[in-house]
Amino acid sequence: MFQCKELLKGFAYQCIRGSVDVSVSEVVNDSRKVTEGCLFLCIQGANFDGHSAAAQAVADGARVLVVCHEVAVDDKAEVTIIKVADTRYAMAFISANYFGNPADNLKIIGVTGTKGKTTTAYFVKYILENAGYKVGLVGTIETVIGNKVYPSPNTTPESFTLQKYFKEMKETGCQIVIMEASSQGFMMHRTQGFLFDYGIFTNIEPDHIGPNEHASFEEYLACKAMLFRQCRVGIINCDDPHWKQVTAGHTCELETYGFDEHADLRASNLKLVTGSGFLGIDFKVSGLLDMEIETDIPGKFSAYNALTAIAICRHFGVRQEVMKQALVGAKVKGRIEMVKVSDDFTLMIDYAHNAMALESLLTTLREYKPNRLVCLFGCGGNRSKLRRYEMGEVSGKLANLTIITSDNPRFEEPQAIIEDIKMGINKTSGMYVEICDRKEAIRYAITHGQKGDIIVLAGKGHEDYQEIKGVKYPMDERVLIQEILEELAAGNEG
Repeated sequence: MFQCKELLKGFAYQCIRGSVDVSVSEVVNDSRKVTEGCLFLCIQGANFDGHSAAAQAVADGARVLVVCHEVAVDDKAEVTIIKVADTRYAMAFISANYFGNPADNLKIIGVTGTKGKTTTAYFVKYILENAGYKVGLVGTIETVIGNKVYPSPNTTPESFTLQKYFKEMKETGCQIVIMEASSQGFMMHRTQGFLFDYGIFTNIEPDHIGPNEHASFEEYLACKAMLFRQCRVGIINCDDPHWKQVTAGHTCELETYGFDEHADLRASNLKLVTGSGFLGIDFKVSGLLDMEIETDIPGKFSAYNALTAIAICRHFGVRQEVMKQALVGAKVKGRIEMVKVSDDFTLMIDYAHNAMALESLLTTLREYKPNRLVCLFGCGGNRSKLRRYEMGEVSGKLANLTIITSDNPRFEEPQAIIEDIKMGINKTSGMYVEICDRKEAIRYAITHGQKGDIIVLAGKGHEDYQEIKGVKYPMDERVLIQEILEELAAGNEG
């Protein structure tokens, strides 16, 4: 049993009925999981308001309700009602208390930014594990706790789930947690109830703006900025023009990294590296550390991700040689992931799903002087149309050939999304073909590949599904590629 009063520590509340001096059996935030003697959090979601289930929750045995507006409950029921300004905010603290505040026994690293979060998080995990630390990871692709892997429906989980993960990490011996901290996570108070030991800002550009996301770039930026009022040390990419806005009002210590000569940790002397089956980059690190770094992932943004990881890991006393060795072989699923299909051309999978990421990726790959740069992508349905126009225009300008296909159409018609993309690409002189079926589009890319080409399958990355009209169907590009190669081989044999 848990004392209600103890669960309510850390935030302001008003007991408007009953008493806080009661015991509860557990904490529940899903009306379908209410049990006898529980504390039920009435959460306002996009499609359902938990307040509407308050009366039924009491009938099912809830002993305490946490609400942010009035609820209709039987006058005769013995129930304590706690009123708060925001039940999501309260849930973060209640969850932390419920699971024993596990973050107090862990070093928590939060990475925020428009791009680079996932790769940076994996780089940090590789380096720290090579240095002998036991590391938990919470991110866009998955949550990793020891040998257990949980799929990630959200980049940053709901606070209740996050605290549950922290507890499991603590119990399995993790010392450090590296997690991606999304703007949505901050906006929905998923990261309240604890302090990050280190907060990292990679970059910011207009993204996640539109229905069901952020109302404006200003709101998006303000959400990112919340990290620096929730951490002890902030590590900032000072090359980003918005870094001073993001850190305005910070309550943490600050240090900087980047290519700027005034950065505390600096990268310079970038060199492109081409090898058998990979593209990479070398660079020099100076300032707080002095070392040479090589990664098997191409481009300046890879240098940024590696530099960010170094900026973090130096706080844990990791030797330079360990950092260098870990970064040489560091790979991330769906982030410039090379897939061997031919000796003639290079094919890769990448998650670039907005104009900023796609432009950065294609610009980088052009520096390696391919025979042709071929870009295959689609755009998600029920998202901002501006993203479609911008991605079409970027690919039209930078790719020699664009293959427009389907991504996650959700509740829109795939062809309608393709037409929007074409509006952007038609602003350029770029060549394109449209093949709505993604497998057939990939088949076209492979069968039409020329010697020296670099082919990018953009947008899906680590995802292994395609979302159509509310249903997620299995679709992993790695599987599709293998199927295509087997079908082509069978056809040749026949």
